[in-house]
Amino acid sequence: MALSVLVFTVVGLVIDSQVGTMPIVTIALVVFSVVGNFIRMYYTYDGRMKTLEEQRSSASMAHQRDRSLSEN
Repeated sequence: MALSVLVFTVVGLVIDSQVGTMPIVTIALVVFSVVGNFIRMYYTYDGRMKTLEEQRSSASMAHQRDRSLSEN
């Protein structure tokens, strides 16, 4: 995460020094990088939680199915 922010900062500084717009592009790219990282973290977390919920639900249903089969 920090590496991508650093890369976007360096790219922004290079562009700003070439164009002469200090620090507009740098700030824009850093904000873009930080927002992108948080969005990526959110979707990674959300996907992982959904997978774990499905596994937990399947395990509890399997336990109930096994129990009902043993009672019959």
